[in-house]
Amino acid sequence: MSSQPVIAAVDGSDDSLRALEWALDAAHRREAPLRVVHVRQYPMWAQPEVLAAAPPEPAQSLVLDQVREHLAGRGALPPVDYAALDGAPGAVLAELGATAQLVVLGSRGRGGFASLLLGSNSQAVARDAECPIVVVPRPGKEVHGDYPAASGPRVVVGLHADSPDEATLGFAFAEAAMRGARLDVVAAYPWPLQTWMLPGEMPGPQIDQEAIAHETLALAEGFVAPHRKVHPEVSAEVRVLAGDAAGHLVAASRDTELVVVGRHRRRLLAPARMMGSVTQAVLLHAGCPVAVVPPASSEE
Repeated sequence: MSSQPVIAAVDGSDDSLRALEWALDAAHRREAPLRVVHVRQYPMWAQPEVLAAAPPEPAQSLVLDQVREHLAGRGALPPVDYAALDGAPGAVLAELGATAQLVVLGSRGRGGFASLLLGSNSQAVARDAECPIVVVPRPGKEVHGDYPAASGPRVVVGLHADSPDEATLGFAFAEAAMRGARLDVVAAYPWPLQTWMLPGEMPGPQIDQEAIAHETLALAEGFVAPHRKVHPEVSAEVRVLAGDAAGHLVAASRDTELVVVGRHRRRLLAPARMMGSVTQAVLLHAGCPVAVVPPASSEE
């Protein structure tokens, strides 16, 4: 059993109860304890000196009482503890990620606007947490695009062949192993390529799409090979696809248990943590839970 918990963020909404169920299953699979956390948000008008004069209530919560009632009578629960905290939910949950192996939350909380596809707290935790996070969407989301159907449980992971993320691949293989699922590794390459020419400039040589696909496959297989050795029980297939990576991953989510994507590494000119456009699009539009994996600390 791992000593680090799986954290389920709850706020009394149906979205958070779905996240709780996913987190409960994840804790079972990892033989880990479950920590149920409710972050009571400070009022927007509250000033720090007012909060200091009126300390927060004891660590109890009607939301947590609801969760206790929801779980009452269930057998074979992992060790469960409860925490009611005060602050900005996105910041508090991201900070808790430093002592957890996974944070699970719903795509929108109770305070979100109905028109939003993804709540601000989910975005903040996905961007800032030091551990992987899983965002559980609302059921029935319409997913567009073509992707082969799965004949059994499947996990899908996105791989950027030009800058692979070992932490993301490692998480995806481990998750597939725990689920007894096959793993699809999606390596997309841009096509058609955009070329720009100055007036009077001669066009360059014709670009061979088959050669690009072959090179992408060779690179991807090389990055996947070490993970196959660690998890020989996982049936993993590399799928090299032309076009938009986010579109392929979202299409795959229609018939998949989990889509795994990496978070952007920090860059010299953009030292703050950020999410790439592919990760953002998958979080917004995927029809299944999405795991966002931070890069290894040495890569940030």
